[in-house]
Amino acid sequence: MNYLKLIVTLLLTLVVFYVLNTKLGSIPPIGKFLDPVNGIWQNDKDDNISGEVVISGLSAPVTIHYDALFIPHIFAQNNADLYKAQGYITAKHRLWQLEFQTYAAAGRISEIIGEKAINYDREERRRGMVYGAEQSLKKMTEDPETLAYLEAYRDGVNHYIQNLDEKDFPVEYKLLDYKPEPWTIKKTALLLMYMTKMLASREHDLEYTNALRLFGKERFDFLYPDFFDRNDPIIPKDTDWSFIDATMSASPSVVQVLDTIKETINKPHPDNGSNNWAISPDKSASGHPLLANDPHLGLNLPSIWFVMQLSTPEHSAMGATLPGALGIISGFNNHISWGETNATRDVLDWYKIEFKDASRRQYKYDGTWKDTHVRIEEIRVKGSQTIMDSVIYTHHGPVTYDHQFKGDNPLKGYAMKWIGHEGGNNQRPFLKLNSAKNYEDYLEAIKTYTAPSQNFVFASTEGDIALWIQGKFPNKWEGQGKFLMDGSDPDHDWQSFIPQAYNAHTKNPERGFVSSANQHPVDESYPFYVFNDGYETYRNRVINEFLDSKDKITVDDFKDLQNNNFNLKASELLPYIFETMNTSALTQEEKEIYQQIQAWDFNSDIDQIGSSIWTTWWRNLYGKVWDEYDAENIALDKPFTYQTIYLLKNHPDDEFMDIIDTPEVETAQDLFLMSFKETAKKLMEWKAQNGPYNWKAYKATYVGHLLQALPAFSRFDLPIGGDRNTVNAAAENHGPSWRMIVEMSTPPKALGIYPGGQSGNPGSYYYDNFIDDWAVGNYHELLFMQNASNTKDIISTQALIPLK
Repeated sequence: MNYLKLIVTLLLTLVVFYVLNTKLGSIPPIGKFLDPVNGIWQNDKDDNISGEVVISGLSAPVTIHYDALFIPHIFAQNNADLYKAQGYITAKHRLWQLEFQTYAAAGRISEIIGEKAINYDREERRRGMVYGAEQSLKKMTEDPETLAYLEAYRDGVNHYIQNLDEKDFPVEYKLLDYKPEPWTIKKTALLLMYMTKMLASREHDLEYTNALRLFGKERFDFLYPDFFDRNDPIIPKDTDWSFIDATMSASPSVVQVLDTIKETINKPHPDNGSNNWAISPDKSASGHPLLANDPHLGLNLPSIWFVMQLSTPEHSAMGATLPGALGIISGFNNHISWGETNATRDVLDWYKIEFKDASRRQYKYDGTWKDTHVRIEEIRVKGSQTIMDSVIYTHHGPVTYDHQFKGDNPLKGYAMKWIGHEGGNNQRPFLKLNSAKNYEDYLEAIKTYTAPSQNFVFASTEGDIALWIQGKFPNKWEGQGKFLMDGSDPDHDWQSFIPQAYNAHTKNPERGFVSSANQHPVDESYPFYVFNDGYETYRNRVINEFLDSKDKITVDDFKDLQNNNFNLKASELLPYIFETMNTSALTQEEKEIYQQIQAWDFNSDIDQIGSSIWTTWWRNLYGKVWDEYDAENIALDKPFTYQTIYLLKNHPDDEFMDIIDTPEVETAQDLFLMSFKETAKKLMEWKAQNGPYNWKAYKATYVGHLLQALPAFSRFDLPIGGDRNTVNAAAENHGPSWRMIVEMSTPPKALGIYPGGQSGNPGSYYYDNFIDDWAVGNYHELLFMQNASNTKDIISTQALIPLK
């Protein structure tokens, strides 16, 4: 019996030991996770920001001062040491995020979380993300200076990783039970590719091909116009383009490819965008140019941004960095300030590919057969077998869709032509901006920038303001890239690129300001073809009207504008609804809700209930207008918001107003009533379950952890107004990811805030300490140190020392 007890006890001990130290499905190894020596308990502390750290390869000591906001101010004696220090400090505070983003870009998430990520990884591989990063890396390594700085950054990151004890791994590694791997310069290229995907891969070509086939060209052109009836473009309408002596590509004879596509790959968030603007000295109350920037991206923890000051004896810049990339991305130095918004140009097209036979070794092109090449994608899967995926490449690019992925015909496929695959040294422009001293330096810095195309705003202490729409843009013939094209016809290829000097731009305009908010870049007088890619039509007009209405503008005016919650979209439709909708059939409860929205002043503030009614009503109404789209079992994109409202107000009897599932013939007025009744029902149900539907509670903005918004590591129910169409574009989990205002005095004075904190450690006070101020529209003064010796307002200092 004693032997039996011993054996049973031993077996139970072994089982408990196995469970505690083995990952079961999505659950981490509990024993390792809770280990008091190496587990999560070691993460409940702030990072060490004092003392000395010996780093091999430094040529001189580097001083790092931390201010009260936990912002590191790095002072190095040369650029190589500066970027090595930037890599080291970024890894110290954001290691897991730094690496995870590159796993996502490379289609390697399955290595971390297993089979659930296989489809995501396949999609990224078929999107050509790694291929695009490799092409960019070739360009970057052709420049010895860029290569040297990339390697310095790499070495700084790796010094931190190599000296990191397992107990100090960021908590996400412990949750997912894996370890950091060495950083490479390819990972920086992947990070930049990740941003290119996020900002320059939005397109609707295959969906539009389906719509063209269903509705015909005349109807399509009405629903999806190249220009809306109202256009307030980035570059003022009175711009003189006579200096341009190049011409738009000639239109070939086109036989439209009208294939049916049932499913397309995932697209970036439709609200990825930004605001930026700058005013001249004459328009500024202080006499100094002012510049503002607020990129609109997903609201995540750790934040996409990490604020730093990067200084050498030759230059000093401060602002928001992207963990994984070198230099300041949106910021300022002693001479200039700069910021970006997404230009959203159409730089991704699709081509139908016809293969010679089932081997797919050749495809039809220009009347003959051209060789393909195959890229074998090896997708390693945690806890399962490795997946092998063969991706065919043509001269257009990867054949993303074929019979092995979202297709069914082994002899055809759809190939992607994307500016992201062209390659470009998109790291160098930001390094040059960091040290630029005037307009000429700014222009020299950005002119080789390829993708994602951006609206680069500029202001200087010399009094200049400017905005260039910069990227490498194909010179398309009119209509090129709207629909699926014939991949066998050379006339359908991109024939050339718009010369950089002819990219749309403005410097010191008469109106005294420049601005962009992802709207149409130009009017119809611009001599190159620009396709309407769903450009913004509301934020831009609010911004321009605000800036145009004031003779003198202050920093406080800039704050108010960045936090402006006026809903222009609602203000342009609701009065028409109130005039034309028959309310006689409303119940008493519905009438009360109707009266509430009638009393709304169109400001989406947190205490408003009109915002909640409007948002729900608009969603219901929009869905009813385009119910025909939902009835089709194919990929379709519904017409844009602005054109939908135009249709409701100007063509209320259009056939799209008729709901296909009812015997009656509906008009816009019928849809107003039907959608309002559904809205009232939903709001009453929501109120019964949750309480008053004020905008704060109803919208429920949150900043979620990158791992599917893990509740313990996220912030919920934030008191911030606005919505996706207001200048303060704060939606549920998307919005202003970094707000910056710079006054170009000597030295410059700057304000900044973002929805997060400097630390990537959820156990740190500095993980999310900016969020509350960000939500209510407060700003932090940015300490722009003019030298390393003045340590006023510094809470700690760390020195990086060369290895002797």
